[in-house]
Amino acid sequence: MKKVVIPTRLSAVAKEQLEDHGNYMVHQEETSDLLALAVEHGDAYAMIVRSEKVTAEVIDAFPQLKVLIRAGAGYNTIDIQYARKRGVDVMNTPGANSNAVAEEVVALMLADARHLLAADASCRTGKWEKSKFMGREITGKTIGLLGLGHIGQLVAKRLSGFEVRVLGFDPMISEERAKDIGASLVSMERLFEEADYISLHIPENEQTRGIVNAKLFNCMQEGATIINCARSGVINEDDLRAAKVEKGIRFLNDVYVKDEEGDKSVADIADIMLPHLGASTIEANTNAAMYAANQLINFDERGISHAVVNRDIPEGLDPAYADLAFTLARLARSGFKQDAKLKLLETSIYGDLSTYGSWLLVPVVCALKEGFDRSKDPAAAQAYLMEMGIAYEDRETDEGKGYGDSITLDLTGGPSSDELHAVSIRGTVAEGNLMVSRINDFEKLYFEPKGNLLVFIYPDATGVLAKISSAVAEAGINIDDVRNPHSECGTRSIAILKVNREVPESLVDDISASIQATTGFYLHL
Repeated sequence: MKKVVIPTRLSAVAKEQLEDHGNYMVHQEETSDLLALAVEHGDAYAMIVRSEKVTAEVIDAFPQLKVLIRAGAGYNTIDIQYARKRGVDVMNTPGANSNAVAEEVVALMLADARHLLAADASCRTGKWEKSKFMGREITGKTIGLLGLGHIGQLVAKRLSGFEVRVLGFDPMISEERAKDIGASLVSMERLFEEADYISLHIPENEQTRGIVNAKLFNCMQEGATIINCARSGVINEDDLRAAKVEKGIRFLNDVYVKDEEGDKSVADIADIMLPHLGASTIEANTNAAMYAANQLINFDERGISHAVVNRDIPEGLDPAYADLAFTLARLARSGFKQDAKLKLLETSIYGDLSTYGSWLLVPVVCALKEGFDRSKDPAAAQAYLMEMGIAYEDRETDEGKGYGDSITLDLTGGPSSDELHAVSIRGTVAEGNLMVSRINDFEKLYFEPKGNLLVFIYPDATGVLAKISSAVAEAGINIDDVRNPHSECGTRSIAILKVNREVPESLVDDISASIQATTGFYLHL
């Protein structure tokens, strides 16, 4: 029998389900000392945890460990890279806590709108301060959802009974899918300008850390409310502190840098603060336990691995081509305006790479959606595209074209169904280096997508490249390499400049306007 250790306060349904199956022996006890637990249970085959920290030291203490399941969505408390080195598959249970978090958002909105916490404290002292606690209603208000993944969509659904207007921002979701959940897609700035309540549902990573800052706070209405049940790092706390003074913004919070006792940095600015209760419901705990048990059984008996979050690429696939797929998708996505919503993703995988077409979808989706983990499997990538309402087609290829082992991506999207446009890009790996060979109808580019890249597509005319170079030089930026071919029809040109440092957005906008560029962007790869 396989030993399973559950060192956390998880619903007993996981233990019961595994033991009823007959192939598992389960030891469950709530403890924060996983190293001490390993003294008696170092022979454990699997472990199911909640928020416990599973470090490299802990993994080493369980030498027989093969499967580690996080009963919840986030797994930042687990060293998944070290687990991979040790041959340990790490899984999570996405969706188990989603409804609990969505309901918490609604609870926070109502509690704050009607001053329930303060009124309760006042009433218990014998006071009767009805006029002091004059509240406001949720019905008819505008709700902004920054992120329309599973939780964001559930928040919209739970609030539908309040007859609210829902605005959403998520570069990955389609207009059709947003309409299905009753949301209108807008820019981040407009969302913050018009919403009475703003609820955050985005991951924390290099791209989103501090993204909710002074620029967005300055857009908010006076007295508007921001709710964070996502990750603490997505908000710039100092900027929020200043915005509260200037605009009287309300802040309702359930997430922190560390989930532990002690002083909290937002204590002076949070109007309501909770000890990360998002997933703390009986139902969520039960769901997480059931999901974890089912995943372990399905993984062992049927090889179902869609929830593995540290999956290796398949044997035989050169990792450079996974990097190529990611990089091509990043470049292609940058060719759209920020408010463009993707409608269709098409891939053409040539040569021996065609065997790995489904696996190469994973880094593509990872590049298109911040927060999608690159170690997910193809089924998870396709499920995510379906959830976002993005059609996907892996096209048959004509090997007679002689493209060798290469990847072509086509993205179609736009701000609305009436303004669709497409970006097509092809690349390969040459002598170990990533190489982009085509963007739209600009052939034989042969540039390495690496470093600081500045790209413009514009009507062909004499002197344009000199104008771009001059503007870049005046900003104190050096040009390391240039590609500047014409399109096949000869009416348009593309300028791809590799430069020595970051290019400000304002400079990109100024150059684009001066050369009448249809596309202009800076990207660091």
